[in-house]
Amino acid sequence: MNSSSSLPDAKFTPEADSSVLQIWGGHPLRGHVKISGAKNSALVIMAGTLLCSGDCRIRNVPLLADVDRMGQVLSALGIRLTRHGDILDINASEITTSKAPYQLVTQLRASFFAIGPILARLGVAQMPLPGGCAIGARPVDLHVRGLQAMGAEVQIEHGICNAYVPGSSNRLKGAKIYLDTPSVGATETLMMAATLADGETIIENAAREPEVVDLANFCNAMGAKIQGAGTSTITIVGVPKLHSIDYTIIPDRIETGTFLVAGAITRSELTLSPVLPEHLIPVIAKLREIGVTIIEESPNCLRILPAETFKATDIETLPHPGFPTDMQAPFMALLTLAEGDSLINESVFENRLRHASELNRLGADIRVKGNAAFVRGVKMLSGAPVLGTDLRASAALVLAGLAAEGQTTVQGLHHLDRGYDRFDMKLQQLGARILRVGDVPADTELASNSSNPPASIST
Repeated sequence: MNSSSSLPDAKFTPEADSSVLQIWGGHPLRGHVKISGAKNSALVIMAGTLLCSGDCRIRNVPLLADVDRMGQVLSALGIRLTRHGDILDINASEITTSKAPYQLVTQLRASFFAIGPILARLGVAQMPLPGGCAIGARPVDLHVRGLQAMGAEVQIEHGICNAYVPGSSNRLKGAKIYLDTPSVGATETLMMAATLADGETIIENAAREPEVVDLANFCNAMGAKIQGAGTSTITIVGVPKLHSIDYTIIPDRIETGTFLVAGAITRSELTLSPVLPEHLIPVIAKLREIGVTIIEESPNCLRILPAETFKATDIETLPHPGFPTDMQAPFMALLTLAEGDSLINESVFENRLRHASELNRLGADIRVKGNAAFVRGVKMLSGAPVLGTDLRASAALVLAGLAAEGQTTVQGLHHLDRGYDRFDMKLQQLGARILRVGDVPADTELASNSSNPPASIST
């Protein structure tokens, strides 16, 4: 998606999956990291623009494959989009179809969340069941039951979720909804749908993530009446329509956490901004427990100082405000070099420990049993060819490669490009010896070696 079309950047196309990152580890990093806008805010706020029949300007939008795919979904619905740098202008004055394209939605789970705004605007929506990273079951039953509670008729047939509002008003009705689990996607879908509903909607056991709060702030800036976002009870009073808005997305807390781990694992000093430290309380607490020094330079700037040794620790992923599941893989990479034994319990997704075997290829000592990983610290990692199996796993392997001796080659970059804004380029600017190499044949055996990197790597 660019200033003249919604086509993705070339590196985000499926053919680009043959590219790899070559990393020569053992080099400290230094400098400042500019943190991009939050991926999970950008995607749902793009869906939220469907609630507004005027112009929306969204600032601090990261350059990501997932953002491009969401742009394609909106374009297929008849929405006009124009991008200039990190600014995205969206006009949803006319939604020309209520049916989202199967091929796009099945590639991007977040695009399913558009079912709430489409149903609220048009009274009818047809949305294919979603796709995304294969990190575990993430059913849409909570979305469906919530929409049904608001008066929608919903049927799922042949992989398509068909929803409509019976009656002449085409308007959803306020309802009291209890979520069996605090699902971020369901909370966001139902909150958006309720903004234009008739009456009051109360969502109990709602997700409390900062991205949910960001979406509520965005909707409120357009004239919605949402209270309680960030708590387990959200109250929405429906309004007839929403107005145009100019809105800036919050910084990405997971990108921030990933670069904090990058500084820790390479024993480097880095500054990061803009950040919101209150969104990173469990991540910062665990880093300090491991022995890393983190200083709040200012309300929106963090500095990480190098530590010679790391202490083992135990981690359990939980919904916010607990330890985020998206930081589990990067922390596993860090704990491979800690002194002692660490236990990581992944309680959010049941299939999110596949990076353990890839870290073992780098010399880590990790045993997995069910949803638990037992990490015994080793003195060093050694470069090897590895494959990223999902978004955060790919980032974790890059971090491990930065700390490993010799050369690491990371495949599966389509995962990485889904959620990190020019990750390799930002690392290059910090002094990492990292190079993206394209058009590597899929059946080529990538040999690991300890050869030196090129004399210079341009950024």
